Amino acid sequence: MKANRAQVERALKAPDEYRFLLFHGPDAAGSRALARRVGAALGAEAERVELSGAELKADPARLADEAAAISLFGGRRFVLVEPAGDECLAAVEALLGAGAAGNPVALVAGALKPASKLLKLALAAPAALAFASYAPEGQEAERLAVDLARAAGLVLRSDVARRLAEGCAGNRAVLEQELAKLALYLDAAPDRPRPLDHEAIDAVGAAAEEGDLSRLVDSVGGGHVAALQAELVRLASEGVEGVPLVRAVLRRMSLLARLRAQVEQGNSVDAVMASQGKSLFWKEKPAVAQQLARWRAPLLAKSVERLLAAERQMKASGSLGRVAVDEELFAICRQAARLR
Repeated sequence: MKANRAQVERALKAPDEYRFLLFHGPDAAGSRALARRVGAALGAEAERVELSGAELKADPARLADEAAAISLFGGRRFVLVEPAGDECLAAVEALLGAGAAGNPVALVAGALKPASKLLKLALAAPAALAFASYAPEGQEAERLAVDLARAAGLVLRSDVARRLAEGCAGNRAVLEQELAKLALYLDAAPDRPRPLDHEAIDAVGAAAEEGDLSRLVDSVGGGHVAALQAELVRLASEGVEGVPLVRAVLRRMSLLARLRAQVEQGNSVDAVMASQGKSLFWKEKPAVAQQLARWRAPLLAKSVERLLAAERQMKASGSLGRVAVDEELFAICRQAARLR
């Protein structure tokens, strides 16, 4: 069945009431966090069995077998399948048809299409639960920042939480990495909480890595290709490249996406800009206003998605070098130029 947030929260308190739980959607980090809570609900000593979709495709009967198996030490256990997709269909059908399946199964998938056979099966089966994870926005993103910070031993004011949430575009994985770095800097831990302020973020957070990137950000968002080329050359000569560039542009595109949502709800650009007050640096306001009037929500969402993917790939394997990052920035800049 399809679950809303309240339903999935209840299910995570008693996950073994379901044959399987399918966590899908564009927010992969959010889906993984929910899957981790399945194990947490069973206790710290619960045994975790990890499988992949490819393994289940090769041996569809294995999922039902693992779900029915008894732990070697007699404790509780659960099965985690990641990545999961339609290649798991036969295995999940066997799980639903099994006579007994005492251990809960969590499947973590990406953004499944409505035509996905796995998704359709999960939505139709009373013994299953399907929940779509989306990157949090607005107050929800701020609450996520506060909650993750508390777990790291950090205490956030609302304005600091908003800055972190916007800077990480609501991406849970990136946000957790930033908070871990800040907690280390402040010597914070759950048993010795420390307040986190803007000064600490400026000292070691994302902004400190970027130097003066305002011209780069304006050139990308405004569609000024020649200016972007000049800024990339200048910054490379100063040794600034890679993740700092992506993050700087990501913050601007995330800001535009949030403000554009207000415009498309019927508010004027001037009214939306005025509502920002001092939360937006006065030097940035003219460029932000111009870009806000040109960009549309779908294109902003696509740009944010590309930038997040680029940062994840760089951190995961270092496969994206300077040239690949530059190509991403030029792609967004050329799109902005078409909007002028």
